[in-house]
Amino acid sequence: MRTRIGRKISLNTLALIVFAFSVFPVYWMVLTAFKPTKDIQAETPSFFPTNITFSHFGTAVNADGFWLFWRNSALVAVSAVLMALVIACLAAYAVARMKWRGRQAFILMVFIAQMTPWEALLIPMYVIARDTDMLDKLTMLTLIYFMVTLPFTIVTLRGFLNAIPVELEEAAQVDGCNQFQAFRRIVFPLLAPGLLSTSLFGFITAWNEFAFANLLIIKNQDQRTLPVWLSSFSNTFGTDWGATMAAATLFMLPVLLIFLVLQGRVTAGVAAGAVKG
Repeated sequence: MRTRIGRKISLNTLALIVFAFSVFPVYWMVLTAFKPTKDIQAETPSFFPTNITFSHFGTAVNADGFWLFWRNSALVAVSAVLMALVIACLAAYAVARMKWRGRQAFILMVFIAQMTPWEALLIPMYVIARDTDMLDKLTMLTLIYFMVTLPFTIVTLRGFLNAIPVELEEAAQVDGCNQFQAFRRIVFPLLAPGLLSTSLFGFITAWNEFAFANLLIIKNQDQRTLPVWLSSFSNTFGTDWGATMAAATLFMLPVLLIFLVLQGRVTAGVAAGAVKG
């Protein structure tokens, strides 16, 4: 009994240490965003807020191009996620419910695509964008983010579909529904948690992506996304770390708010998607 208690205490302590190391950078970013400039530049850092100011957020929001780049990021991320959901939903259903030649090979290709590192695609994507005159265009970024998020979406929805009893569709077909109607009326509503979880993770991937956006947007700076703009923010404002951290905090807020609102459904979706592969 004592050994078990001691093991739990050790594991919980280790978990708290890992949690503290993971959360501290975010805490420091938010804390710096609310600190007055004199406190940020003080020789002795303060780990708890003493004086609070919102002026840094005003500087970030009123910075040249903030809302334009925010719109670009939202447009690219939402478009890529919607495209991935539509294609992945159909592909996952075909893999989970239908038997056809090449099915196992297709699944293997999806897993290989999911494991491929993004860095390996940087140069090929740049060459393709250059040769097709797609540099400096948000359309190219949208297609790339769609391509990157599609394998994960297919794999997750496939696992979720495998967890839905096929007998529900068969009962609907007995009642007169064809296969598409059974999917639309029975399966699709049950996919809601899985769709929410995959769309959230896809949105986070596209929203935070920096390498492709920085590589493919060269001349037309109005096509930049928030991560690229944020990387040059410190150069624009010099040593104004308060405004830089405020901009980073605002950049983080959309994903955080969406996750907090959908937390229960996202957790259910991830768990259900991992039940059967």
